[in-house]
Amino acid sequence: MTQRRSLLISALAILSLFLRMSATQSQTTAYTSDVLIDAKWVAADFTTDGNLNKKAWKTAHQVEFTHGMSGNANYPLQATRVASLWTDKYIYFAVSCKYDVLNVFEGEDNKKERWELWNRDVAEVFLNPQPERQNHYYEFEVAPNNQWIDLEITRGEKPNHDTSWNSGFEHATRIDRKHNTWTVEMRIPLASMGVSEAKNGTSWRVNFFRAAGKGADTQRIFLAWSTIPEGTTFHVPSRFGVLRLVK
Repeated sequence: MTQRRSLLISALAILSLFLRMSATQSQTTAYTSDVLIDAKWVAADFTTDGNLNKKAWKTAHQVEFTHGMSGNANYPLQATRVASLWTDKYIYFAVSCKYDVLNVFEGEDNKKERWELWNRDVAEVFLNPQPERQNHYYEFEVAPNNQWIDLEITRGEKPNHDTSWNSGFEHATRIDRKHNTWTVEMRIPLASMGVSEAKNGTSWRVNFFRAAGKGADTQRIFLAWSTIPEGTTFHVPSRFGVLRLVK
């Protein structure tokens, strides 16, 4: 009886492991984008103030995009440049956004997280530090007036956009009305995403987005660094590009 019970427990353990592996595999399809941005390592952390002229950003790798999210249209007046840096504790992003008109929520407390921030002008980072978990990633949004939201995302059969998750990320913006440009710096704690150690040469998955303009969604402009051919939602993790940590 004891032997049969042990065999049964072993069989159940093997079945449980198989089901977990199958579930993980079912969440992941092939990544179909190879666009690349290098995040350069810097020795010292720094606070965010929206100024992208500071020394740390001078040698950072930059990417620029002007195409709409599906890749079928071009919007030079909304040209967007992104750079990234990392340290042992944080991943940083700098975003420079050209604009023709600004559209923000007026008269609100930007210290509080703003649900549906994407219904106004916003720069967005979708970051996945565990590429093997394709349907699990983190979303960071900041508006020109420094309103913000961060979410933990799970896609798949039961999608969940968890607004209760709080990364503690820092962010700051500046608006240069003379040159029709607004900028944002983000500083995201690695520990908030379950990253215990960042290593040189590691590749994560990421995508960058802009929402811009006034009116209904049909009148607004939506841009993506790594394009999404179907062009109906930003939440297509198989289209995330590559973010490579380098020293």
